[in-house]
Amino acid sequence: MRLPVLERDFWTLLSGEASRAAHPDTFWIPPVEARRGLRRDQAARLILEIESEDKDGTICAMGERMWVIVSERVGDLYIGILDNPPATLEHSGRAYLCFGAEVPFGPEHVIDIADPPAEYVEWQLGLKPERTWPRD
Repeated sequence: MRLPVLERDFWTLLSGEASRAAHPDTFWIPPVEARRGLRRDQAARLILEIESEDKDGTICAMGERMWVIVSERVGDLYIGILDNPPATLEHSGRAYLCFGAEVPFGPEHVIDIADPPAEYVEWQLGLKPERTWPRD
């Protein structure tokens, strides 16, 4: 399974590990054991870099911290269900990123971990994903 690439997908993931290395005094991430051992019902916070259009029409890439609900593990990667729509995108229905879209990610991308209420997770994971990420 491939990870998103800005030039192809118009979004990508930023490495939490790289951010931590660049700012060790101010950028915390969970221990590597926790990031490698995520469960299906946990939430992971990621930094997505999303190509969008700013107010004057210029195309730019903006970082946005977003939560996903972990739905499955595929090899060394995870699939999470995006738990909110990106604020940097217009909600036109054409963009891949939307509430309920599958997001592939690795442990290096995780910047926080949470345990949402079981009822909410059951509801979220019981829905058909709005967008499905290719597994090949």
